Amino acid sequence: MPPQGYPGHPQGPYPPQPPGGGPQPPFPRPPRPPLTRGQRILKCVYNPFYAAQRAFRPSRPDTVEDLTVRKIQMWRTGLGLAAWLVLIMSYKPVDTAKGVETVADDKFNQSWISTLVLVCAFPFAIALFAFAAQGALRGLYLRRSLKSFGAVAALMGSMATFPLAVAPDSATAGFRDAIGTPGMVILITLCAWSLGFALYGIALCLMHVFRTADIHEVLPPILATLLVWVMAALDVINNENAEVPVLARIVFLLGAPVSVTVLSCWELYRLRKHHNLTVRQALGR
Repeated sequence: MPPQGYPGHPQGPYPPQPPGGGPQPPFPRPPRPPLTRGQRILKCVYNPFYAAQRAFRPSRPDTVEDLTVRKIQMWRTGLGLAAWLVLIMSYKPVDTAKGVETVADDKFNQSWISTLVLVCAFPFAIALFAFAAQGALRGLYLRRSLKSFGAVAALMGSMATFPLAVAPDSATAGFRDAIGTPGMVILITLCAWSLGFALYGIALCLMHVFRTADIHEVLPPILATLLVWVMAALDVINNENAEVPVLARIVFLLGAPVSVTVLSCWELYRLRKHHNLTVRQALGR
């Protein structure tokens, strides 16, 4: 006999009937096929946020992912932002649009400075880490570091589009005159794409520490601790938040470094306890 049922409906065997009748359990959907290389490239072209994920998230297949640590990092980031907003709204005027713009500019500048400090600091840290390793691990870590340096290059390249569009110097203005109206349309479109890519990329760079987990899992907590204490020292040198009372300023200044250090130590502890990953083991000692 020909198969029964509607066209396209799966032919038996059917899922077991629920007792007493009732709605049928849904048929499991087949998993989506992975994107081809061409589809990934096309998606990066029209979606800067997807491109940022591809550029700044670790992608080594055997990278250890600890979901508990990731959740705590998200909570720490949210609480840090909330504390910053309370401090700013308490001691800086934000009752006008200009005040809101000033606060937003301060936060963006602080994130961008943090990223630049990390860009300057992490090559030395990676070089020190690689050359402290023994045997074949040294070459392995140097090869893996290419993805981290590629992330740095991608972020710097995206930020380089803005001076071409708005810088007032004669050379850049001459370039804009030379490309004409069609070129300016392309340049403005590129700036809009780069804006989404750079803003999301800065957040991912600070969270994943320029995808240094691709080199080894112990590097992100070490570099995050280094970055946050360097930023605290810069705040002291630059006399940031000078209008804030001393006690509140000390709490705000030390809150981020201490919390990040505690979280990083806990992350290293979990890597050692649950995944047998330690700094000594990473260095082959």
